[in-house]
Amino acid sequence: MTGPVQIIGGGLAGSECAWQLASRGVPVVLWEMRPRKTTPAHSTGNLAELVCSNSLRSDDPLHAAGLLKREMEAFDSLIVGAARAAAVPAGSALAVDREIFAERVTGTLAEHPLIELRRDEAVEIPAGDVVVATGPLTSEAMSAALAKILGSDYLYFYDAMAPIVETDSLDHSKLFWASRYGKGDDDYLNAPMSEAEYLAFHRAVTEAEVLPLHDFERELFFEGCLPIEELARRGVDTLRFGPMKPVGLTPPDGRRAHAIVQLRQENLAKSQLNLVGFQSRMKWPEQKRVLRMIPGLEGARFTRMGQIHRNTFINSPTHLSPFFRLKRRPPVRLAGQITGVEGYLESAATGLMIGLYLALERRAEAARGPEPLPAATALGALVRHLTESDARHFQPANVNYGLFPELEGRIRRKERRRAHARRARTALTAWAARHRLALSGADAEPAPPVLARART
Repeated sequence: MTGPVQIIGGGLAGSECAWQLASRGVPVVLWEMRPRKTTPAHSTGNLAELVCSNSLRSDDPLHAAGLLKREMEAFDSLIVGAARAAAVPAGSALAVDREIFAERVTGTLAEHPLIELRRDEAVEIPAGDVVVATGPLTSEAMSAALAKILGSDYLYFYDAMAPIVETDSLDHSKLFWASRYGKGDDDYLNAPMSEAEYLAFHRAVTEAEVLPLHDFERELFFEGCLPIEELARRGVDTLRFGPMKPVGLTPPDGRRAHAIVQLRQENLAKSQLNLVGFQSRMKWPEQKRVLRMIPGLEGARFTRMGQIHRNTFINSPTHLSPFFRLKRRPPVRLAGQITGVEGYLESAATGLMIGLYLALERRAEAARGPEPLPAATALGALVRHLTESDARHFQPANVNYGLFPELEGRIRRKERRRAHARRARTALTAWAARHRLALSGADAEPAPPVLARART
């Protein structure tokens, strides 16, 4: 097809897809309804606004999330590049100053001559090549448009946002800066708890008044982002083996803590911190009462309370092809969390892949179309999850090595991550060479001039 690609939604997936297409010479119309029409979770009109955590997970190159970042960087990812430019200290994770990150993405896309940024709500799916990247909070109009194509209702689950506090409102005499196991610098502010303090806190969490859910909805929480009250109800020690685990951290007095709450820097000024893993659906007055039981947070001022919202996704194994096309309307592709990937990074990765596939399909010499990205890569493993999982039990997932094909031969456990990373790099390099795509990085092979990215 000719003409611009219509991308509906300027979140992480839509922004990355627009960049991948435009930087390869394909014109784009990028639809974003904010700020004209907002959502319950967003607060600005910036593209790629982060609404939950400010972390893009581990940056360890042997971790599955770290491997995915490097594969995306090989294709000049806008999202990963902006994240590195807006990074704040977070140990071995890649966390960002939200405002700087979103402003950088917005500015880059707004200035590109091949991207038309249309600030309006798309209420129907246009003709031609379309990428629907409306995210977990898809508007009613777009939901209805998709339902007409899919012939079934969406699946959905509930996700939550952690509270944010002002740094200068905390009692730092009860807190200490450190990273778990010394990874990185002293990037986290830690609140140690004695056994008595922890038990009192646990009891308060389980007894706090929460926003009601229907019984069937309790099964729809994503396991990687459970509210603290849901965790607490699973057992008295669940929190201290989850977001409050004390291992790898030693308070300055040398005493062993029974549990530790970690707070992570939200912005470069360190004026705000978020409570890591403390997403909640407690009512706001209850959150303030309960969270102020944490040592050092007795006088905490909250700039954002924990929230809960409905995240929507489709049954991708039923509806999507390996190229993210809707089987019932192939010119339409879905990207981001609506496909059933979970996480900022994974959402952006789907947009990157769609951008690559569309750019390749539009080449005159690519009549046969591109090959799917290899399942041995982190990118391809995500597609494998979306298209080959059992449709009867499909659930959202972060990238992890359980999504990859098994390694061949007998490999020692501690060497498996390295083996996965090595195999992925080989597979990605070969795929890029077959498609004459340039890979970024010092050790990447240069592509023929005809495939050089369009630069502005």
